[in-house]
Amino acid sequence: MDSLSIRRFKRAPVALALALWLIGLLTFPSLAAAALAPSQTSQGAPATDRQADLQTVRQTLENKLVAQKLKDYGVSASEVEARLPRMSDADVHQIALLSKKLPQGSDDAVGTIIVILIIVILVIVVIKLMNREIIVR
Repeated sequence: MDSLSIRRFKRAPVALALALWLIGLLTFPSLAAAALAPSQTSQGAPATDRQADLQTVRQTLENKLVAQKLKDYGVSASEVEARLPRMSDADVHQIALLSKKLPQGSDDAVGTIIVILIIVILVIVVIKLMNREIIVR
């Protein structure tokens, strides 16, 4: 065989793979995402409720974990509270949206202890209902 036919033979799998890839790309439609467009004020800025966002941020600042993180970064909650009025509506709204993504729940261990006690009591009740004995030595 001459070198020209060998080169064509080597290019054939690449051309076939490229053709199959293009067919697959054109055959399977891509996923589309849709969402509602945010309302805007007459100046063109997005309409947000600044007071509700400020309240959300203030509630987040009361979280012990957030306060500890701020303290680790060298920022106190009072400093953040003092800066909030000077922030733009968009910045306050962004912080409020991010703070809503934080896990909600109790900051203290009381809830965890109560849940553990309830589980222990349920286990004891189930064992008693099965006519088994609990022996603690």
